[in-house]
Amino acid sequence: MDNKHFSKALKDLRLEKELGQVTLAKALNYSKSSIGEWETGAHFPSVDALIKIAIFFDVRINFLLGLEDEFGNKIKHL
Repeated sequence: MDNKHFSKALKDLRLEKELGQVTLAKALNYSKSSIGEWETGAHFPSVDALIKIAIFFDVRINFLLGLEDEFGNKIKHL
């Protein structure tokens, strides 16, 4: 799986809410290093973490994965 979209979406959402990695890590009950690894694409979060992220930012998991835009419209992939 390509982590690029998820990594960018997570970082963009975090910055949009003007949160630091430490603040987000505390809110999600994960480490700052986990947030950093997710944002750089070094690691991909677990399903549980994905759910927490989607709930925290009030977005759909399909948006985080790059399958839908922010309005719920499916994104066509080649």
